[in-house]
Amino acid sequence: MNLDARVEATLALLRQAAEEFQPLALASSLGAEDMVLTDLVFRNRLPVTVFTLDTGRLPEPTQRLMARVSEHYGQPIRIYFPEAADVEQFVAQHGVNGFYEGIAQRRACCGIRKVAPLRRALAGQKAWITGLRRDQSPTRTALAAQAWDEEHGLTKFSPLADWSREEVWAYLHAHHVPYNALHDQGYASIGCSPCTRAIQAGEDERAGRWWWEHPETKECGLHLSAVS
Repeated sequence: MNLDARVEATLALLRQAAEEFQPLALASSLGAEDMVLTDLVFRNRLPVTVFTLDTGRLPEPTQRLMARVSEHYGQPIRIYFPEAADVEQFVAQHGVNGFYEGIAQRRACCGIRKVAPLRRALAGQKAWITGLRRDQSPTRTALAAQAWDEEHGLTKFSPLADWSREEVWAYLHAHHVPYNALHDQGYASIGCSPCTRAIQAGEDERAGRWWWEHPETKECGLHLSAVS
């Protein structure tokens, strides 16, 4: 399938989702895949709310992109933050960087900074959209383009499930879509600053996330039920 056909198929799925499920939201991490979907939503004026999660530990280039996207499209992106009291309690118990201590601590941190804000963002929605792809990591090989998300009680769409990394970047360049400057420094997948690094040649795209863990554990909790 060439890129134009891939885009048309993806846009058709987005339109179907917007017709069948309202209200509908796109969860954007501001990564490359999410910027493809944000561009498709805003350029085609689809009735989809775009939101992101500001964990309080995002890299500065991600913060800059957050502002740039709203300016570029003239459309707002809703931002959700973690509860300050929950962050304070975690830090008091585990320290500022306690997520390095083990998987349980890291998932607890992600739960506070990502999962809980996501639940607030999805409250009242009929369905949500993500930028997940099957070939990003071993945890996502069975990803469906449309599936029931038991965790949140919503239909979940992953319109880029069968896209390749090369197709994502071909789209971004062809349509002059703004993207995170860290991608040009070897960062394939970008999350919180202390949990993200550039990848090396031959590593999978998620290798730079929580690199001290085994590949099968490297999900933050936002998508565990959909890919397990």
